[in-house]
Amino acid sequence: MPSGPHRLPTPCFDHIRGLSDSHGVFAQARGLAPWRDGGYRTDDVARALTVMIRQPQRDKALTSATSGHLDFLDRAVTADGLVQRHLSSAYVWTEEPGLGDEWGRTLSGLGSAARFALTAGDQAKAVRAFTRATKTRTTQVRSAAFAAIGAVELLRVRPENDSVRVLLADCLDLIPRRPSPQWSWSEARLLHSNASLCDALILGGITLRQPVTVRNGLTMLRTLLQLETGAHGQLSPTGTGGRGPDDLHPLWNQRPIEAAAMAEACLHAFEVTGDLSWVRGVRVSWGWFIGENDSRAIMYEPGSGAGHDELEPLGRSSNCGAEATLAALSTLQCARAITAVRR
Repeated sequence: MPSGPHRLPTPCFDHIRGLSDSHGVFAQARGLAPWRDGGYRTDDVARALTVMIRQPQRDKALTSATSGHLDFLDRAVTADGLVQRHLSSAYVWTEEPGLGDEWGRTLSGLGSAARFALTAGDQAKAVRAFTRATKTRTTQVRSAAFAAIGAVELLRVRPENDSVRVLLADCLDLIPRRPSPQWSWSEARLLHSNASLCDALILGGITLRQPVTVRNGLTMLRTLLQLETGAHGQLSPTGTGGRGPDDLHPLWNQRPIEAAAMAEACLHAFEVTGDLSWVRGVRVSWGWFIGENDSRAIMYEPGSGAGHDELEPLGRSSNCGAEATLAALSTLQCARAITAVRR
């Protein structure tokens, strides 16, 4: 773990620090340099908070960064529970607050903060912001899945929070579970962050004591892993254009968040079931970053901690933005966690 003689590196946060300032992490990069004019995306800040705050060993700089990212998300959640999506480099919110991925990712990050915060003050701030967001509901499946994962994390430390428990149930109800008429997946096409749907059902089903929901999630995840396995056993994630029943491998451009979502879901499936077959899902997800992919391209630079934005037919994107870097770090954390469990 991973396959072959590879040793797992220690997660390096140098590049993500280089993409950040005191306000948050810049969304985009040109090569390795942050593109400051692009500003900050709330979903990236939420991902950064999740990855940073669950890192077992945090130095002073990383601890300070987690508090700063938590402050960003606290400000992003409006009084009526919507979430601001984009902050410009001039520190002005540029779009109307909404209930898209930014809402779900924010709740995911706040849930992680509630669970892993080092201080009572930070935990209370995360719980308050999350509870504020429970005033409303999304109708978007993936946003609901992200929010459900965050709700599970918060309920680990605040199981008495009924508003979060109700939100979790409502979000799980949005996730389709039965195979569609076209094929074995529950939607007409695979879109993005597909494994997060499975992850939400597995974790949410355990939390709400719904065995059928857990089984639905495990079945969907096994189906997804089969659909996204290439001819040589490598992970071949759905590309940016989606995947339908008639699409063949490989599909482009592949984004690192797909591998990260698969690693997270398979790690949780293993933790819930103890079934060692899920270890393969984590292994191939990390393998995707170290060249075990459709283009044989290295997608993560262990010396700097930089992740490349997309896998393309002729190799990789030269840009290393926040989303890709955080996806690589998240997947590495999962690989290290499952290795520790198996020892």
